[in-house]
Amino acid sequence: MDDNIIPADLSKITTYSIKERKNKVKVSEFASPIGNINSINDFLFSLPRILAGNDFLGLVDSICKAYNNSKPFIVMIGGHVIKCGLGPILISLIEKKILTGIAMNGSASIHDFEIALIGETSEDVGTNLVTGKFGMWEETGSLMNQAIKEGYNRGKGIGKVLGHKLKELKAPYSEYSVLFNAFNMDIPATVHVAIGTDIIHQHPEASGAAIGETSFMDFRTFITEVSELGNGGVLLNIGSAVVMPEVFLKALSIARNMGNDVVEFTTANMDMFQHYRPRENVLKRPTNTGGNGYAITGHHEIMVPLLANAVVEKLCI
Repeated sequence: MDDNIIPADLSKITTYSIKERKNKVKVSEFASPIGNINSINDFLFSLPRILAGNDFLGLVDSICKAYNNSKPFIVMIGGHVIKCGLGPILISLIEKKILTGIAMNGSASIHDFEIALIGETSEDVGTNLVTGKFGMWEETGSLMNQAIKEGYNRGKGIGKVLGHKLKELKAPYSEYSVLFNAFNMDIPATVHVAIGTDIIHQHPEASGAAIGETSFMDFRTFITEVSELGNGGVLLNIGSAVVMPEVFLKALSIARNMGNDVVEFTTANMDMFQHYRPRENVLKRPTNTGGNGYAITGHHEIMVPLLANAVVEKLCI
């Protein structure tokens, strides 16, 4: 040490009583000990009221309040949600009138349609891409494009006409289809397509005009749903990193531009990873004038059933 530098004299430090300090963590917020958990509500009560534990409880509470106050609960999904076998969870929420609307990207609609048709979905992309067979499946491409063109001629959106087509076909696994059950129970199911992203766009029967117009019709329907979110509604995004967050942001802007008071509502993003667009376009920007945005990170196949069961048990329905 340089002899010209005088070490600080720590005896001159001022200390304060810990009793004066404001702390971020308290034992009253800690998790409960293991044991005596006989229900989902017991499990929820055992969670720490800290960080994601508190956020999860907040989301459950918001959905329950939306139901009790007849406010919308809208779920946006990507294809992975359907591929993980979560259709029956969403359908049960529709049946119990908790979920008031569902919006999905094109991928989700394809997986849902194939599930209803053959009880299976999700091809081996790598293997089939080598031979040029990837996405070239006749029944999926022809039946979905036929339905979309029928919707184009009738002025109907993709979600509704796909549900109608599955009913018309008497699809053997329709009980597992979100689109079919939403159609049957008259719940808005909208499909938001990016041209060129879905395998049915590869089919000879694909019509850009029909796909564009019917998806645009669904966008307009979605705007109406978003317009009603204010003062207690809930919007949950599950597994869509780009398309649905972008669609939601535009729908919200239009709804507010048209004079709707869409403030003081709850949004949440549930995914394995938190991405830029869901964080900004679902959680932060829409609620910066009031409301809550929750980031719930985890596997869909665990978190979605947990959330749904927690809500149903708390509502006792």
